[in-house]
Amino acid sequence: MNSCANDHDQMYQQLAAEILRFEHKPGDALSENHLCQRFSLSRTPVRSILQRLQENGLVQILPRKGSIVTKLDYDVINQLIYERVAVESMVLRDFILSCTPADAERVRYAYTQLQQLGEVFLRQPAQFEADRFLNTDYRMHEIWFRATGNLFLWERLSGMQSSYTRFCTLDIIEGGNVPDVLADHAQMLRLVDERSTDGIEALMRRHLYGGVRRLGGLVFTKYAGYFEPQSI
Repeated sequence: MNSCANDHDQMYQQLAAEILRFEHKPGDALSENHLCQRFSLSRTPVRSILQRLQENGLVQILPRKGSIVTKLDYDVINQLIYERVAVESMVLRDFILSCTPADAERVRYAYTQLQQLGEVFLRQPAQFEADRFLNTDYRMHEIWFRATGNLFLWERLSGMQSSYTRFCTLDIIEGGNVPDVLADHAQMLRLVDERSTDGIEALMRRHLYGGVRRLGGLVFTKYAGYFEPQSI
């Protein structure tokens, strides 16, 4: 890949990260002129990058009107959570029944990393990185998918979903989910250590629907403008 292509990829990654962190809010316009000036690029590569953002559901390009950050679809979010509860409950059960001591240690190490990031949130919230916390959370879940030979399923479930990924970030930022997430992951680790499958589905349901519970009415009030109106 040449230097120009690298620059364009970095711009895409930067804009995508800014959208996922709500630095560009759902419904905000993204001005081509501003992006050209900001990144010192001509219109052609900027339009190509906006097209790529559109393909990943982060931007909508409106003919003769420009580009806007897409809004979240609450109905899609609920369906994706439902799917994850169903699939992940089964995968974690299979993992607990078949995992090796090395697999269990991988889970423990991932939980330790999550704890360390959680301590930053509790002690130095200004330095807390929500996206890093979410990625570390995902890495713990990935362990049981990988160990049970279901990595393709994990990549499909955890792949960047415009609405769901941003909803999870909003939960961290506004819902203050860190204590709940740590408690849920500690319970998952306990089940792995005890080789117990009791209550897996209830645990996964509580964990994965946590954002819906924590954000509650804010979805319909404070953040209603972030969501497609017909979906809430």
